[in-house]
Amino acid sequence: MESTGGPYLNTAAVTSPVGIARLLQMMFGCTTFSLVAHQGGFSAAYGTFCMFVWTFCFAITVFIITCEFTHLHSCLSISWGNFTAAFAMLATLMSVTAAVIYPLYFVQLDCYPIGCEVRDFRIAASVFAGLLFLVYAAEVFLTRAKPGQVTSYMATVSGLLKIVALVNDSQYGKYVATQWCVAVYSFCFVVTVVVVAFSVTGKTALLWFPFERSVVIYTLGAVLLYVSAAVIWPVFCFDSKYGSARRPGSCAKGRCPWDSQLVIAIFTYVNLLLYVVDLAYSQRIRFVPHL
Repeated sequence: MESTGGPYLNTAAVTSPVGIARLLQMMFGCTTFSLVAHQGGFSAAYGTFCMFVWTFCFAITVFIITCEFTHLHSCLSISWGNFTAAFAMLATLMSVTAAVIYPLYFVQLDCYPIGCEVRDFRIAASVFAGLLFLVYAAEVFLTRAKPGQVTSYMATVSGLLKIVALVNDSQYGKYVATQWCVAVYSFCFVVTVVVVAFSVTGKTALLWFPFERSVVIYTLGAVLLYVSAAVIWPVFCFDSKYGSARRPGSCAKGRCPWDSQLVIAIFTYVNLLLYVVDLAYSQRIRFVPHL
């Protein structure tokens, strides 16, 4: 009878540096959302987003570990290297967002009115959320882009965060200029999803146009679009003529449009920097259909 163990299981999936990072991701992710669900608590769109990030990243990480440990990923009709690289970068960006948002809106030093036990659980959850970000960033560093790989382009998946930031009311429809910014975020989001989908599925060779050159041109266009948004959004949100330079005192914590405007402004600049870096990398990174 043929043995069912040995070479049928890939032990490197859990013993290599990347494998150990993924095990830590699973452990920290589970701990974070368990602390929040058990006693820490969450509310409003920001809290829901944080819980989604932690549970989503945990589920996909478990899926990746399982597939690599059992070699099941070889049965999937996708470019596995591109998929794991894209998810690692996306999880890094989403987890750092959650690691900032949760303590910002839910952690306080005094016990009133939530109670000391709830406060302690929220502080502990914030600590593990920070650790979760670090281990996802470690995976990105360990699998960072090298010549002949598509990994660096997956950094532009950060466009997903722009749509997430608009979940709360940021009053972007008040001016045509801010509507233009939302159009920029949405356009870059859609195109990025399409490019990543083609890269992950390994279908770039089926396109009738040169995929690599088109991506470089798109990245240059995205940089120019984000430059315009990086100028327009702060002016129409924080200039006293159009908006408010300071947070209104009457704004409820977790439900304040000014807070959303600030979050979007910060990630506009972060995303602009990522697109610039991606454009620089695209000059020496060669796209390949399968890794």
